[in-house]
Amino acid sequence: MHKVLERMHRAQKVPMHAMTPQQARAAYAGAAEVLEIPGQAVDRVESFSVTARDGYDIPVRLYAPTGAGLPTLVYFHGGGFTIGSIATHDALCRRLSHLADCAVLSVDYRLAPEHKFPQAQDDAWDVVQWLASKGAAYGLDPKRIAVGGDSAGGTLSAVCAILARDAGLHLALQLLFYPGTAGHQDTPSHRRFAKGFVLEEPHITFFFEQYIRSAADRDDWRFAPLDGLRPDGDVADLSGVAPAWLGLAECDPLVDEGLAYADRLRMAGVAVDLDIYKGVVHEFIKMGRALPEAAQAHAAAARALREAFAI
Repeated sequence: MHKVLERMHRAQKVPMHAMTPQQARAAYAGAAEVLEIPGQAVDRVESFSVTARDGYDIPVRLYAPTGAGLPTLVYFHGGGFTIGSIATHDALCRRLSHLADCAVLSVDYRLAPEHKFPQAQDDAWDVVQWLASKGAAYGLDPKRIAVGGDSAGGTLSAVCAILARDAGLHLALQLLFYPGTAGHQDTPSHRRFAKGFVLEEPHITFFFEQYIRSAADRDDWRFAPLDGLRPDGDVADLSGVAPAWLGLAECDPLVDEGLAYADRLRMAGVAVDLDIYKGVVHEFIKMGRALPEAAQAHAAAARALREAFAI
């Protein structure tokens, strides 16, 4: 990990928070495969769109083994609601589909600043509902659905799990790679890893400033499922949500809020499987060429999916 960080430092690239959102997207897309493992061959790859509540066509990409009635992970990429895409997370989704022997539906939800909060969350939930009602036409099992994502995608997944519980939609699992769950960056890990560990404090501020409409959005449970409030003034009730697997990075500003969210889930009676990968940073699951911990996390996540889907 030190060697990876040293190489990043020597490259002396313009930091994302000094770019426009469009420049940041291009920079992230250009670097997405530098440390990523090669793309895994899967039997079926299909791109299509899902119609959102406002009529927008949300691009999605399906990775699947041969067969019908397949259990499906709906995957939301990370990137602070501002960067990232189906393409930047292609190798990861291929890997999860292969290892878990399940379908993975990757979602290109709309990004900020063009689309402010809660647009990303609305798109995410619309795709989950589509899968439950119409996924069978694509050979997917509407009764075996999981949601998952990394970073901001983990936020979207956690909120979708709550919405699914409220809607009476059964989810098999919520798969959360270092999710953002808190509305304010005030934990010890945010201070400890604020600089020099890939996801720096100015990056987080930059991303959130693109996404939120006003400071009040930080205290909305759909932005911060850990400590955000519902309209009635209470934090989100987590009882009855899907079981969770969390994969956290030890040297990550988000690690404390990930731990806190796991604790809140357990206190609500939700089964939680928590792995903390020592010595690695945010984004490590996309550094498989350099870090064995990435492959370990992929394998652990796949095991969680197989168990949840009874494969």
